[in-house]
Amino acid sequence: MTSFLRSDRSRPVAVWLFAVAALVLAMVVVGGATRLTDSGLSITEWKPVTGAIPPMSQDDWAAEFARYKEIPQYQLLNRGMSLAEFKTIYWWEWSHRLLGRLVGLAFAAPFAWFLIRREIPRRLVGRCVVLFLLGGLQGAVGWWMVASGLSERVSVAPERLAIHLGLAFALLAALVWTALDAWSGQARQTLPSPWMRRSALLIVLVYLQILLGALVAGNDAGLVYRDWPLMNGALFPRDYGGETLWATLAHSQAAVQLHHRILAYVLTVVAVVMAAGARRATYLAPDAKALAQATGGAVVFQAVLGIATLMLGVPIWLGVLHQLTAALVLALAVAFAWRVRRV
Repeated sequence: MTSFLRSDRSRPVAVWLFAVAALVLAMVVVGGATRLTDSGLSITEWKPVTGAIPPMSQDDWAAEFARYKEIPQYQLLNRGMSLAEFKTIYWWEWSHRLLGRLVGLAFAAPFAWFLIRREIPRRLVGRCVVLFLLGGLQGAVGWWMVASGLSERVSVAPERLAIHLGLAFALLAALVWTALDAWSGQARQTLPSPWMRRSALLIVLVYLQILLGALVAGNDAGLVYRDWPLMNGALFPRDYGGETLWATLAHSQAAVQLHHRILAYVLTVVAVVMAAGARRATYLAPDAKALAQATGGAVVFQAVLGIATLMLGVPIWLGVLHQLTAALVLALAVAFAWRVRRV
């Protein structure tokens, strides 16, 4: 038995955390498909425990469909939808929520087991508690997001979608970092390096771009201004401004897409320059250089993918792939930042 009093690393704990990160990644993918198929409002109640059981009879389905018919999305967009069509969007949302429950179970049960066996390095116990609380908060924020589309809107509020997605990506990043710490143990030596600041900047830019992408998704802004590099033939969209600053930043389709484009250009340049600089840096380890170049390549691929997704009208498979690649870019950036902090 490995005691956290005697060891600062645990490979089994690392594998567990990587597995939970993979489940979070799957949840991000299914969540993206749920959003792209407009399925997120099909379940109008939040039942953390009993909600895991789907409708089991025709009466159950009829009752579930009746509740959906009461919300604006059905009345204004989907009136006349058949029960079979409702079942399609219901299963997407149910699967997304089921994955959320599985993530919670996959974290909580092994966490308790490893604690009892004293296999979690002491320095990571508190961090794992925070990860557990963050996962619980994510579920609550998910319902808060859904609730915004049940009374006065036909979709969820874009800013709530951004918070929900942002929390999921923050959880993914924290899981990857903690898993790497559990796998390799505490750094024996850490030297100040400009690459610490550079890699941190890269993570910030990637994360901000993800939040801007969520605003684009929440406003269906990817369905407008489908030309590139111009926007409806202009460098600056004519209907950029909203009635207020907040309306512009969070609810203007033109503004959120323009902001997403601008930061994409900035992020791509920074990632490519950083990858080139890392390759020339004599004091970076070979695996750190490889991570920098992988991150730069992934950012370039993501930029091209984003342009293709926009110009093709956001087909579901491309939209899901774009969101999946964003998660992989963040994971690579986190791994690079983690690596340059260790000698």
